[in-house]
Amino acid sequence: MRILMIDIDTLRPDHMGCYGYSRNTTPNLDRVCAEGIRFDRYYCSDAPCLPSRAALVSGMFGIRNGAVGHGDTAGDRRLTGKGRGFRDAVDDNNFHNIFRRAGLYTASVSTFAERHSSWWFNAGFNECYNVGQHGLESGEAVLPVALDWLTRNRDRDNWFLHLHLWDPHTPYRAPLELGEPFAQDPLPAWIDEETFALHKRHVGPHGLNEMNMFDDYVNPKYPRMMGSALDWAGLRKIIDGYDTGIYYADRLLGQVFDLLREQGLWEETAVIVTSDHGENMGELGIYGEHGTADEATCHIPFLLKWPGGRKGAVDTGLHYSLDFLPTAAQLLGVDPCDNWDGQSFAAAVTGEVEAGRDSLVLSQMAHVCQRSVRFGDWLYMRTYHDGFHLFDREMLFDLENDPHEQHDVKDRFPEVCRQGAQILLDWHDRAMLRSSSPIDPMWTVLAEGGPYHTQGCLEDYLKRLEATGRAEGARKLRERYPNG
Repeated sequence: MRILMIDIDTLRPDHMGCYGYSRNTTPNLDRVCAEGIRFDRYYCSDAPCLPSRAALVSGMFGIRNGAVGHGDTAGDRRLTGKGRGFRDAVDDNNFHNIFRRAGLYTASVSTFAERHSSWWFNAGFNECYNVGQHGLESGEAVLPVALDWLTRNRDRDNWFLHLHLWDPHTPYRAPLELGEPFAQDPLPAWIDEETFALHKRHVGPHGLNEMNMFDDYVNPKYPRMMGSALDWAGLRKIIDGYDTGIYYADRLLGQVFDLLREQGLWEETAVIVTSDHGENMGELGIYGEHGTADEATCHIPFLLKWPGGRKGAVDTGLHYSLDFLPTAAQLLGVDPCDNWDGQSFAAAVTGEVEAGRDSLVLSQMAHVCQRSVRFGDWLYMRTYHDGFHLFDREMLFDLENDPHEQHDVKDRFPEVCRQGAQILLDWHDRAMLRSSSPIDPMWTVLAEGGPYHTQGCLEDYLKRLEATGRAEGARKLRERYPNG
């Protein structure tokens, strides 16, 4: 069996044609969708990059594997500690090793492990290819490596290839030669004059005033990347920059798919398309960042073209990305591991069987400390450190009627908040009872100075807020964080 896993960083599904986007960003991926299954409610359990892949690869929620942040103690996966054998069972039973245990030769083309010093990611691969730019490379540096590998291995019967592209991730880096493919397409209708004016007053990193997190610096190496966007032309450059990155990744992948067709291998090759997280593009006033535990950041695409699986189908069950570990094991006939938190949805791949969950808990500790609950039409959010965005401790959004999280309705639906809080509490208790540590890693993040991307930034940011007409926001932040 041949399996190609496409891992496109920072890809939100509603910016893909096959998920209903009006712009023609993903014609090649749309063809994959037509030949397989589109999963509509698929989420990373832990965001952003490092925590998401730690959960997928280990099969464990971040609250158990410990890797919930981008630095300090929470930037590392927990050691197994006492009870570790000659080999670590977490690595032996990780996502990539499932394919090796099924008899496949495994390879990865990715800079993720080096970018985040997360070398556990490479466990299970026979080969790893790193173009050496720490995730700042554009796809043209990656594509030749993938095409060469597929050419050299065309006669190999059983392989799993992980192919990772960063192009939609900031800084937007699609080559200028690509032009402006979406210059004539309208901007999102939900961002009207009133909403745009509100977003320009936003307090918090990665708003329209500070696309470079806490300032408006523009790196000349990335001419598509804005420092700020305070007029409609600037807003267009943000939206178009993100969509052009998606479009560019899709064009490169078209060459990969064409090669497999030329080799006569396309029909028998399984194709997995997913991402580590999405991207806020205006939701909660944030642009070009994946810094919250909300729908925009945690909702990710999942397309699966599987030999013998359903074609042209849509699955609407709630799934975590870490659920794909036991799913792949079941599809490949590999024994599952008792230590995994995932729940197999293999029945939804091979037959029209509902295999989703009743609710999901979504976590973010790198930019904020938040845990949220996705259930029914609702997103219940609980914030422990707001990342300097002045979020309320509790928020509630009706995603069916408010998909862009514009209206916090917690005061109208206190009973829904109680339901969300109960789901969160029950999940927390179950996870901690299974944990090898008595400490929730979120408390470690808070004890070590807060989310990694907020440390040492507040005082300068307060001065910037005051200098840019947002002194009231600076006053509120000083009240909330009197010790900096």
